[in-house]
Amino acid sequence: MLDVTIEKIVPRGYGLAFAEGLTVFVALAAVGDRLTIRIAEIKGKAAFAEIEKILEPSNDRVTPPCPYFGTCGGCDFQQMNYPAQLAAKVAMIHDCITRIGKIELTDDIEMIASPAEFGYRLRAQWHVDPQARKIGYYQRNSRNLVDIDHCPILVPELQQQLSRLRSDLEWETLSGDNFAIDAAAGDDGEVSVYSPELIEPTHDIAVGAAGERFAFSSRAFFQGNRFLIDKLVETAMGDASGATALDLYCGVGLFTLPLARRFRTVIGVEESEGAVDFANRNTERAGLANIDLYAASVRDYLASGEAPEPDFILLDPPRAGTEKETIHNIIALGAQQVSYVACEPSILARDLRRFVENGYRIDSVTAIDLFPQTHHVETVARLSKFSA
Repeated sequence: MLDVTIEKIVPRGYGLAFAEGLTVFVALAAVGDRLTIRIAEIKGKAAFAEIEKILEPSNDRVTPPCPYFGTCGGCDFQQMNYPAQLAAKVAMIHDCITRIGKIELTDDIEMIASPAEFGYRLRAQWHVDPQARKIGYYQRNSRNLVDIDHCPILVPELQQQLSRLRSDLEWETLSGDNFAIDAAAGDDGEVSVYSPELIEPTHDIAVGAAGERFAFSSRAFFQGNRFLIDKLVETAMGDASGATALDLYCGVGLFTLPLARRFRTVIGVEESEGAVDFANRNTERAGLANIDLYAASVRDYLASGEAPEPDFILLDPPRAGTEKETIHNIIALGAQQVSYVACEPSILARDLRRFVENGYRIDSVTAIDLFPQTHHVETVARLSKFSA
């Protein structure tokens, strides 16, 4: 056991402390906590620890409202008040950009808070253990299942669906293997559910955002915070306009359609054929004839040499980021403006360094809190190319 004081929150949401020559990363901590900790793992001079006892709580520490907090692996910031969560996320982004990206930011990182700290999440994935008759989320640092009756970050429609599944699943007809259920909610109260283990059909649903209407289902990705989708689109696009825009990893067209109101031609590229099908339907419904959609990986599309010289590129890759060659191919297109939407600050920092080393400057970095109560955060970096 060691007694430590938490100095700051670092990427991945750990509290940072120092003790006995070790840099200690403490789960579920708050800045200013004085704690007795138990070391769970040591890697060189770094240690990962769990809280054994709170000796003196931080002024930022609050009582988590969720009874599953600390066991469930879904939320890891409920121990902090909301302003402290926002400050921690800004600090994590800044740390990644300066430490990983080797970039000194000249302007502050703006943080856009979620209007709702709970009851915001439009999408969820629930895990099911038929033998134990459990449905919920994985335990923190484990693949054990936590049986969840109520999840406070879900929108009410998804919470109702979770309760229905809990009561209506025909457990005796399910195979013995664990499986996942994907769920998503639309504006009109409709819920889309998908799992290969369920007979229930997967309904299409829709959300209105950025002046458009987007159809999708639980099988296609869509942003998860119903209160911040408009703000995300507005921040990512800025005042961009011109002849040609590329929307890379375009999904069901969340950015594609608004871009098409400002550019003569918009090219959307998305690997998921199901998402491209929705994007085509959304484009047709919007009456937009200036959008070309490609069902291909961004890597393959850019490597093919088919991409035109765009004025503006927007990319919104998955959490794992994109390949080095893909970033270099994006840079080679020479777009005057680039908007990079990222859900993993460390990956963003790595790629921003590549842009900066190849003639781009960072105009702004904005954090958008799409994921309250967790360490996850969406970041939008706007870049422009130095004139020759």
